[in-house]
Amino acid sequence: MSKHVDVMTGLQNRKALELFLTERVEREEPVSLALLDVDHFMEINVQHGNEVGDKVLQVLAGLMQADASFHVFRVSGDEFAVALSDSSLEHAFLQMEKLRARVEGATEQFGLPEGQGVTITIGVAQYPRDAKKVEALNQAASAALMSAKEIGRNQVSLPPNEEMIMKSCYYPSTMTRKLKALAEQLKKKESALLREALEDLLRKYDRAAAK
Repeated sequence: MSKHVDVMTGLQNRKALELFLTERVEREEPVSLALLDVDHFMEINVQHGNEVGDKVLQVLAGLMQADASFHVFRVSGDEFAVALSDSSLEHAFLQMEKLRARVEGATEQFGLPEGQGVTITIGVAQYPRDAKKVEALNQAASAALMSAKEIGRNQVSLPPNEEMIMKSCYYPSTMTRKLKALAEQLKKKESALLREALEDLLRKYDRAAAK
């Protein structure tokens, strides 16, 4: 087995992540980096034991590897990283939101007692948009992860200096100003409000389709 592979999960390790990112940055290729960890993982270990905690990490690794476009790494403990080659920040955000929802919906696969669920918190940054060097990219993704934790976990966030307005859609300036003001008033991230709106939209049309 390669010295850059984590034995328990079979994922590549922190050193492999550093090599992967360095190679992309040196070639000036766009790459997005998502850092994530398991919410309240220490409590899972205390309540159910280390063997159950290890299974949670192994199941999570499998869920991440299910997407062929993800380059997945175990950084340490319950901390993981996902790198997406040639990816915009908006695309990476949406992919990580899908991953967050997939993990939240995988209660049976995790198999915790009494149907206890598992959630993850994710921070996303992109080279060269948020950083010009590997170390700075890691710092930007870490800052995004901390921001996600501050607004309640089970979230996906961007670096604090980013405005979460997805460029795949057109938003009039009046709407973006109102969104920003509302986020400040509610003390939430714009990304969190957009996710709430998306969930409401999906529920609305799911109900309509079911009739």
